[in-house]
Amino acid sequence: MTNGPPPRVARVWDWLTGVHSTKSAYWLILGPTIALTFIGVVMVLSASSVEFIGGAGSFASLSSQGLYAIIGLVLLFWMGKWQRETYHKLAVIMLLVSIVLLCLVFTPLGVEVNGNRNWIRLGGFSFQPAEAAKLAFSVWAAYALSQKLKTTSFGKNLLVPVVFPFGLLVVGLVMGGRDLGTVLIMLMIIATILYLGGMRTIYLVGTAFVGLVAVALVTMQSDNRMMRIDAWMGNCNHPADPCYQYEQGLFALASGGWFGVGLGQSRQKWSYIPEAGNDFIFTVLGEELGLLGALMVIGLFMTLGIGMFRVAYNSTDNFVRISTGAIMTWLLGQAFMNIAMVTGILPVIGVPLPFISAGGSALLMAILAVGVVLSFARHQAQELQEKSHASGPPAARKESVESTR
Repeated sequence: MTNGPPPRVARVWDWLTGVHSTKSAYWLILGPTIALTFIGVVMVLSASSVEFIGGAGSFASLSSQGLYAIIGLVLLFWMGKWQRETYHKLAVIMLLVSIVLLCLVFTPLGVEVNGNRNWIRLGGFSFQPAEAAKLAFSVWAAYALSQKLKTTSFGKNLLVPVVFPFGLLVVGLVMGGRDLGTVLIMLMIIATILYLGGMRTIYLVGTAFVGLVAVALVTMQSDNRMMRIDAWMGNCNHPADPCYQYEQGLFALASGGWFGVGLGQSRQKWSYIPEAGNDFIFTVLGEELGLLGALMVIGLFMTLGIGMFRVAYNSTDNFVRISTGAIMTWLLGQAFMNIAMVTGILPVIGVPLPFISAGGSALLMAILAVGVVLSFARHQAQELQEKSHASGPPAARKESVESTR
């Protein structure tokens, strides 16, 4: 009688973790990132071009989203060469800068969009500080815990400083701008960081419960959010027609069929779907590229997740493991929430689809977050290669020993 999983399960697990491959994680991260960014630029052009016909021109969205994509990809390859120590030095600075930017939202520089005050605008430049806060908090919290784990044991001690005070401060500032979708993403990031830091289940569950209660209270205090919950439950009898948006999205997905109506040929984007280029861009993608196109995008996100999982699983560095897990939770969790939202599995929350939805700051921060993990994957592959070369195959080691006699 043998212990352990069956051979087939073991092979699948070995493939998933990439324990026998040195470079696969790097390409599993880089490839989907470039592909998703390219698809996003094309889909933003397709979904948003009809909104600019009488104003800035049909290609205005391409020039904006494309510029951020080019800048992001250039920085991606640059950051991919950074050492871990570079992120250690920048961690505190990134956190402080993100907090300052979040505070600027409540100054005259802050701009309210669709009921949420989560933008700052300076001249012709606009930026969403909450996107920078996701990346900054993921890197800083991982660094803080990696340093603290050297001198303390797992448990409630890890709540300081990740949850108290900086976690609450960041979440409170985002919540002050009434951006509930980003609050949920931040809570997911914090939960992942605490879990990977070794937080005991009782403390983690307690922290999650407090967070969910706070989100529920904030939701009940907003008539607009409660109307969205009612619409999700099928109560559409309201003058505002709260079911209209996701119903039109489902019509778009249904009309796409297997192969879609053709790139640029969506009918629902012509003022039928509100925020067609932003939160509901996946429905336009499904209509134009069909079920196969939608599954391709989901497959790219899954591939990106496998690459990041391999980096975190094969690392013995707490900083690499925690920050990679936090970034993976952010990108994949947000992608799941967006796709579940537009397909009616979740109520309309208002979170963009990473890499795909319109929004330069969201695209740039998502690419930079991948750049952080890409640098870990690159150096991890180098370390594994050095170890394999140092040990060498058994035959080579035997010949080397005999040659020295």
